[in-house]
Amino acid sequence: MENSSHITSFNLATYSEIGHIRYFYFSVMLTLYLAIILTNSILIGVIIFERTLHEPMYLFVCNLSVNELYGSTAVFPSLLVNILSDVHDISWVYCILQISCLYTYGSIELSNVTVMAYDRYVSICHPLHYNSIMTSTKVYIFIVLIWLYSFSKFSIVLSLSVRLTLCANIIEKVYCDNYSLVKLACSDTTINNYYGIFNVFLSIVVPVTLILYSYIRILRICLKASKESQLKAFNTCTPHSVSLVNFSVSSIFEIGQSRFNLEHVPTAARIIISIYFLVIPPLINPVIYGVRITKVRTAFKNFICTRKLSPE
Repeated sequence: MENSSHITSFNLATYSEIGHIRYFYFSVMLTLYLAIILTNSILIGVIIFERTLHEPMYLFVCNLSVNELYGSTAVFPSLLVNILSDVHDISWVYCILQISCLYTYGSIELSNVTVMAYDRYVSICHPLHYNSIMTSTKVYIFIVLIWLYSFSKFSIVLSLSVRLTLCANIIEKVYCDNYSLVKLACSDTTINNYYGIFNVFLSIVVPVTLILYSYIRILRICLKASKESQLKAFNTCTPHSVSLVNFSVSSIFEIGQSRFNLEHVPTAARIIISIYFLVIPPLINPVIYGVRITKVRTAFKNFICTRKLSPE
């Protein structure tokens, strides 16, 4: 019986089912990855270089896009290589690195969306005190805490997972994730399971509760406001709401395909479900914030025009 000290690599079994259409999958995945890099990089660039967007809301959007690039890059390069390769192994070290990136990506995403909900709450419910509450210092502290909080939680997950004795090295996915790793264990996983439940509370229940609280307060204020104020609040909150719903759906897909046996589901569908978490939010969010928010659209146009008119 092998244990974790003898296992140096894991086999990502789903790739073996791709067959002769690997070049089609490769083309699709490469196109998606390039689109993610392009759209998020443009949004980050516009927010950084346009001083008019150096406001809390847009800085949080910028942080969201940085996280999108971070999460996607954790999987896509490896995924593209494995699609074309006849050997679908991933080293133990890279597997752990991939798990850490995926875990923290999801935590940072939801934590950032939670802080954005708080920002919208302050903007709509306390507009006269917004600038004094959401200062630049406070915004940067929020951003740093979002990343530190996510990595701190993962350090506990990592310490619990690496101690496990593993009896197999086959992962039925296109990338490594912590739940798949724990399922390979033949040692006691009770502590992992208990912390997993506690972590769900920290990572999902707490943020969702705070988001709902913020939106309930916003709704109460809007019901008492004029039609014009209601429309303004609606336009302000719509991008954030769509982003939240989009990420929630992708998270449900990720949790569902990890917890349930999907062997009866076609390979293509299983791959889509697996990578939805890392494709749709990073693709949709830049479009939501870049197209829906007028100030970002205007800043982008000014940014392009400035570059065109600047002397070479």
